[in-house]
Amino acid sequence: MNVEEILARLIAFPSVVGSPNGAIVDWVREYCEAAGAEVTVLCGPEGDRSNLFVTIGPRRARGYILSGHMDVVPAGEREWSSDPFVLLQDGARLHGRGTSDMKGFLACALAALPRLAAMNLQRPIHLAFSYDEEAGARGVPHLIAALPSLCEMPLGAIIGEPSRMEAVRGHKGKAAARLEVIGRSGHSSRPELGLNAVHAMAGLVTQIVTYGQTLENGPFDTDFAPPYSSLQVGVIAGGQAVNIIPDRCTADIEVRAVPGVSPSSLLEPVKAQLAALRDSGFEVAWHELSAYPGLSLAQGSELTALLVELTGREPLSAVSYGTEAGLYQQAGIDAIICGPGDIGRAHRANEYIEIGELAACQSMIERLGTRVAA
Repeated sequence: MNVEEILARLIAFPSVVGSPNGAIVDWVREYCEAAGAEVTVLCGPEGDRSNLFVTIGPRRARGYILSGHMDVVPAGEREWSSDPFVLLQDGARLHGRGTSDMKGFLACALAALPRLAAMNLQRPIHLAFSYDEEAGARGVPHLIAALPSLCEMPLGAIIGEPSRMEAVRGHKGKAAARLEVIGRSGHSSRPELGLNAVHAMAGLVTQIVTYGQTLENGPFDTDFAPPYSSLQVGVIAGGQAVNIIPDRCTADIEVRAVPGVSPSSLLEPVKAQLAALRDSGFEVAWHELSAYPGLSLAQGSELTALLVELTGREPLSAVSYGTEAGLYQQAGIDAIICGPGDIGRAHRANEYIEIGELAACQSMIERLGTRVAA
C-alpha cells in the first residue's frame, strides 16, 4: 500500500478523542506485523483505549522513536464540504479529519515500514502511536512508563506533529483544570434564600483574568509568540432556567507556560481563589483536566544535528502549540518536532494535507533508516 492508500484507511477510522480506539489499533497492528515488525499493544487504564509500540531492527540496541497520536478532534463543523472521515483528493490536497493532525505522519511512518524492514538496521526504529493526545496527552504517559520493558533507552524521539516538515526544538507547556462552584438553588424571586453559583463564578473569573494579565510581566522567552506565559478561561457552564437560582457553575481554564516555568504552578493562585469562596458558604471542587511540560531541546544536541541532516534545514527555535515531546524530554529522552501538514489547518473544517508533504515525510523517515543501516 502506498502512503495515500494508508492515509485513506486511517482517516476512515473515526478515532475521536475520548472514544474507544480498538478498530484503528487492530488495523495498524495487523499491518505492522505483516511487514515483519514486532508489535506491542498497551491497553490504557480506561480499558477501551490502547497505545501501540512497534519495533523494526535490533530491539536491544539504542534507536529512535517516531511518535504520533491516533486520535483526532471531533468533526462537527458545519463548513465541511465532504465526509470528514472519507479521504477526498482535490488536486494536490487530501482532505479529511486528521490529515494534518496527525494521521498524515502515521501514514508516512507506516508506508516507510516495509522498506525499513528490508534494511539491515543496526539501530532500531520504533513507532510509538498514542491515544487521547487531544485531551491533554493522556495516553502517552502510560507508553513512556513502559519503555524500559520495550526497548533500550532511545537516542531520541521525533514527534510528527504538523510543522510543514520543519524541525522544531521547543514549545510551551500546558495545564488545564475545571473549577466547580456549588451553591443553593431556589426561586429567583427570593435571591436572599439561595446561593447563586453563577454570580460567585463571575466574580472568580474576574479575579482569574486579572491574575492572568500579570503573567504578561514575565518571565519572557522571545522564541515564543507571545513571549510570556498565558491564561484563559475557555468554557463556563451553569444554571437551568432564568427563574431558578443556579446552584452549580463550572469554568474550564488553561495556562500555557514558557519552558522553565511549571504550568501547574501557575494554577496555584487560581486554586487559592476558588477555595476562598468557601468563606461565603459555597462548596468548591478542583478537577485537573490535563498537564504536560514544555519542550526545550538544545541547539547543539545530537538530535538537532540529526534533523538538520535529515531535512536539510536548521530547526525552528519554538512554536506556541503543545505536543507530547515535552513528556519524552521529561523522561530523559531528547525530543524534537517534525511532521507533514500545517497546524493552521488542524481543528477546522476541510482539514487537509498536501501530497508533496507526505512524500517529503516518508523520504525523511527512509533517510533515517539508511543512516542507521549497515
